[in-house]
Amino acid sequence: MSGKLYALSTGPGAADLITVRAARILGSLDILYAPAGRKGGDSLALSIVREYLGEHTEVRCCHFPMSADSAEKEAVWDDVSRALVHEVEAGKQVGFITLGDAMLFSTWVFLLQRIGHPQWLEIVPGVTSFAAIAARAQMPLAMEQQSLAVVACTAPEAEIERALAQHDSLVLMKVYGRFPRIKALLTRAGLLEHAVLMAEATLPGEQCWRNLAEVSDDQPLPYFSTILVNKQWRQGQ
Repeated sequence: MSGKLYALSTGPGAADLITVRAARILGSLDILYAPAGRKGGDSLALSIVREYLGEHTEVRCCHFPMSADSAEKEAVWDDVSRALVHEVEAGKQVGFITLGDAMLFSTWVFLLQRIGHPQWLEIVPGVTSFAAIAARAQMPLAMEQQSLAVVACTAPEAEIERALAQHDSLVLMKVYGRFPRIKALLTRAGLLEHAVLMAEATLPGEQCWRNLAEVSDDQPLPYFSTILVNKQWRQGQ
């Protein structure tokens, strides 16, 4: 079987932050699967990589529901993973793109669980959103002996509070819709001066807040919003 599947990380958003390897592979694909947040909606991942696609590449957008209905999501994961395997078994060069890095908070991981680890699979890493945020904000993720924790704000409040106490540096992902709760935790921990909030990093709509005390609880935040915390780094340093 000469077919191959590539899980391709697109990076944080800017098209020129995709890796050289991913760009090269994109130009050679027969089929590209692109995730979309809603049926018939645009795919942000596809917009990032479109300029790298070959003229012969067939693009297939697939909708991954954002609902809490586990059965609905699992049915889509099953269908897409079967489709990917079918195309590879037919000898096709197949790609699946995902935002950020494929192995971090990614839909791709649920497909990997179903596909397994065949020899015809290659996963191409990418620049994470928080690496891009650290660079854009000129704020180090971690220094010297510091520990770094990556925490989803969907976690229970006690777990987030524990992470804030135990680690020197933190990446708080999935802030959208949860900012008031996270701001309150940072305030109690005395970490507002050590935090930066960025939304849509590297994209045209990028926004950065270096003083979280001035961000109101009802401030509308984009979906892609992340907070970095470094206890040894104060804003304005």
